[in-house]
Amino acid sequence: MSTLQLSLAIIGGLVLAGVIAYNTWVTRQNEPRTARDPAVSSAADGQPGGFDPLGDEAVDTRPPERIEPVLGEPLGEGSGAAVADTPISHDEGDAGSQGSQPVPDGTSTPQPAPPVATMREPVSPLKTALSASADRKPKLDALIDVITPIEPEGAVSGDAVVAALPTTRRVGSKPFAVEGLSDLNGEWEVPRLGQRYHLLQAGVQLANRAGALNDIEFSEFVAKAQTFADAIGAATDFPDMRAEVARARELDAFASGHDAQLGFTLRARRSAWSPGFVAQHAARIGFVPGALPGRMVLPGSERGQAPILSLSFDAHAAMAEDPEKSALREVALSLEVTHVPRSEQPFVRMREAATALAESMEGVITDDAGQPLSTDTMDVIGSDLENLYDALDSHDLSAGSPQARRLFS
Repeated sequence: MSTLQLSLAIIGGLVLAGVIAYNTWVTRQNEPRTARDPAVSSAADGQPGGFDPLGDEAVDTRPPERIEPVLGEPLGEGSGAAVADTPISHDEGDAGSQGSQPVPDGTSTPQPAPPVATMREPVSPLKTALSASADRKPKLDALIDVITPIEPEGAVSGDAVVAALPTTRRVGSKPFAVEGLSDLNGEWEVPRLGQRYHLLQAGVQLANRAGALNDIEFSEFVAKAQTFADAIGAATDFPDMRAEVARARELDAFASGHDAQLGFTLRARRSAWSPGFVAQHAARIGFVPGALPGRMVLPGSERGQAPILSLSFDAHAAMAEDPEKSALREVALSLEVTHVPRSEQPFVRMREAATALAESMEGVITDDAGQPLSTDTMDVIGSDLENLYDALDSHDLSAGSPQARRLFS
């Protein structure tokens, strides 16, 4: 073989190797980024097992429970349910060997116990739901409900009231409710077995996102409440239909002009993400799995409170046979403005969460149309939200209040 032929063969081999290497690199670049095993990543980063390589805080590597706050009274921070810091005690053998130290005179002097690790123990979601079930439904409020008193001739048992309740709790597209005035504490409550009531009331919501209460729905409300009153032998006194329907339209007009749902989109700059990769990074800033596949939530600071933020991505990717092979190019971060109390600083936390996720996952923050959101644009949005909060407060419909959550639903 001549020198020329040998040179051409070598060059051809190098070109072929280069093509193979390039194709391999492109394939790897297009593969979705997957979540790292905490133990492996800790060792690789020189960190003790169980610590976040991005910081100094301990990370619970157990898979979190799938919990989502319910519409009702506050849900705790960190898990969508209440959490308690429970010390992990040392076993008895360690306690015996470390609890005291001998001193020269032969006695033992108790020494301070060594620091113990703590873990956040989530309360069972079933227990949380049961504890909140009696209070989860907001009470009737004259601000957003049509209310009619129902007066029995004498005391009526809770058993009779419950048996006479309508089978449905809706009138058209509006929630319908019956409450009784408790003889024990003098407060309105959902009728309960074993109680006695001298006064009850029925109500229907004036407006929600389906629109204002109309004449047909008001007539259905009257028929349903009257049937219930007749069943327990009580008298009723309904308000004027025209006045209530006009009030419903006025409330609906206000709600339509002050309903806000804010959303950011995080888009991958280069490599796509796997669902596990997204979940791992979201969990580091406080998100927990929601009740639906492809959804995570940032819980509020109080039990039963609506989630502050929601993070969602393709549910089909989350339910795939091998989710780590699913590729996500974008995830959505959303805020239900009227459902979250102003005191939680939801927009500030939304910006912080979006920025943290964009940096850690190599993404960019955009609007729904794919246009990047600048700091100035976010400042303008924040200023507009403050004006919205002021308007809601002035109408006694503060964001996150039971009345606001019912009206904007």
